[in-house]
Amino acid sequence: MTKTRQELDLEYENGGFIPDAQSYADAWEAASAVFRAAHAGEYDVAYGENPRAKFDLIRPEGTPKGLFVFVHGGYWLQRHKDDWTCFGEGAFQADWAIAHPGYPLAPEARISEITAHIAQAITALAAKVDGPIVLAGHSAGGHLVARMAMAGVLPDAVAARLSHVLSISPVSDLRPLLELTMNDTLRLDAAEAEAESPALDKPLDVPVTVVVGSQERPAFLDQARWLSEAWDTKQMVLPGRHHFDVIDGLRNADSPMMKAALG
Repeated sequence: MTKTRQELDLEYENGGFIPDAQSYADAWEAASAVFRAAHAGEYDVAYGENPRAKFDLIRPEGTPKGLFVFVHGGYWLQRHKDDWTCFGEGAFQADWAIAHPGYPLAPEARISEITAHIAQAITALAAKVDGPIVLAGHSAGGHLVARMAMAGVLPDAVAARLSHVLSISPVSDLRPLLELTMNDTLRLDAAEAEAESPALDKPLDVPVTVVVGSQERPAFLDQARWLSEAWDTKQMVLPGRHHFDVIDGLRNADSPMMKAALG
């Protein structure tokens, strides 16, 4: 039986299936504001002409072990880099410089243009911090960091510095989104959906870990599995975690995902 658009939309709905969902976003924003207030950094550094093309960079005391970049989610439609600063805490505890790039959102930008912005941000950040680069992203951000691990997206010299990519609850095959209401805003067509789908291509020779919560929506369990199978890479399924708390481990340097990412 053909599914209705409403039924398809529900497959990719997260907040409506998580009790007190708004409390998670509120807590992230509050913790991120506290973290920024406590640490000097380079904030709102422009890397492009778009007003949202800015990043934050916070360095540890002494020489950083490398650069950790977190790319936020929100279905390429919403959220702001300032809401997510706290998810650099684990890497910061381990003496890595941490960065949070912002990017233009749909419908102003197509997903392919957002991918290009993230590549531009990481390239600018790589010029500021020496050493290995670890990328982590959640949901749409998980898609974007996976794209960075594909040929021709980052400059070769920057891609060569990637030491790990942590793709958390990613959207790895964008073709199902073509049928969703959100695509009225995303404006994906079949060609862009295919070109922007990491699960339909192969990665560079970069270690990748795909992370997903065991309590996530079936569509996200599928999306994570598709990427790990297509790329023949490790999948970390976190017991009891849903789409909003699956990223909590980023705040602890000793968590399994951070140990995997930082080595």
